Amino acid sequence: MITFLFILLFALLFLGSPVFIALSLASLLTFIVYTDMPLQVITQRMIGGIDKFALMSIPFFILGANVMKMGGIAKRILDWAHTLVGGLRGGLALTTEVACMFFGAVSGSSPATVVAIGGLMYPALKAKMYDRGFSVGLITASGSVALLIPPSISAIIYGAVTGVSVGALFMAGLGAGILYGVVYLIYCYWYARKSGVPVDERASFQDKIKATKEASWALGIPIIILGGIYLGIFTPTEASGIAAVYAIFVSMFIYKEMDLKKLYKTCIVSAESTAQVMILLAAASVFSWILTVGQVPQNLAQYIADSNFGPIAFLMMLNLILIIAGMFIDGSSAIIIIAPLVYPLAMQLGIDPVHLGVIMVANASIGMFTPPFGLNLFVAQSATGENMMNIMKGIMPFVIISLAALLLITYLPDISLFIPRMVYGL
Repeated sequence: MITFLFILLFALLFLGSPVFIALSLASLLTFIVYTDMPLQVITQRMIGGIDKFALMSIPFFILGANVMKMGGIAKRILDWAHTLVGGLRGGLALTTEVACMFFGAVSGSSPATVVAIGGLMYPALKAKMYDRGFSVGLITASGSVALLIPPSISAIIYGAVTGVSVGALFMAGLGAGILYGVVYLIYCYWYARKSGVPVDERASFQDKIKATKEASWALGIPIIILGGIYLGIFTPTEASGIAAVYAIFVSMFIYKEMDLKKLYKTCIVSAESTAQVMILLAAASVFSWILTVGQVPQNLAQYIADSNFGPIAFLMMLNLILIIAGMFIDGSSAIIIIAPLVYPLAMQLGIDPVHLGVIMVANASIGMFTPPFGLNLFVAQSATGENMMNIMKGIMPFVIISLAALLLITYLPDISLFIPRMVYGL
């Protein structure tokens, strides 16, 4: 049964089927061939897979990200980041990463970050004589930090399928996301020194103050989200709605770069993106249920019990599985399929469920730009106009340094857990 399921899945993916069709069709055909239950069960499982309170925040975070991209918020974050680090060696590359970290903190979407920041920064990087491969690799990979820096859609999905507190996951992702970004910053600085990239003039104190004032409304979004959750004023789901309304208000009445017509178009695009995410979640939910019916979780648990894996070996195996999965399916699907299988095993081994979630989200971040099917690869191709072979070549150094960050996040749990411990007493 399971062999048939996976053969169908990979055959459909190889033929170029969208991931949600591959997941749902493989599950449906397996269900028909190997069970005699009514087909209504498939529909019920798909609806049940997205009928979760935590998932209500996804449409609002998607809408907020698109409003910020179209309403001038992304550009102001970029200008502010440039005044902070633009005068250092490799300043433009550092600006790109810092801007991605802050845009990730207001969007929660890796592809949206690549589009918003990459479209502005790629021409500037080329103009400053950065190597084209490095430039496109930086833009493609840097957007992945948005999955770790809260609010993270991947963290919301992990919380929905495991029952772990989304607020705790957000707080844990903050520490892990900062580490992930710092590793990138170190590499960018080292690359600039090695390549002899010229240093730009440092921004004056007055320029920094001016840019900070311009971006203050934009920078208020992560403060509202994290501050409200930290103080217990609202839940992560409520925070998503507040952030979307705040972004619309700032774009329309403060920066005045969005009118009702533009807002309407943004809402349409956001609805389409939300539908894509939700149907993917529904299809992955059915796929996960078929795996459960086929006794995969039970067999996997027995295998690990018989193998006497400790936490270190278990987490190494988990990372390997997730990295391979990330090459073929998006991070959200990987989390929905794999998290229910490994969560009980991790609890038996004494692994913190919040730490496990951060590890899975970090792997999803790397999967966003690993060949051959990382979504950011295709988004970056559209945003930069580069051919796919150049993009794949350019991202390889970033894959390596991302794996180094992943190992630190995996085996130094205090990086992720020190903030949740302060807030939630974990």
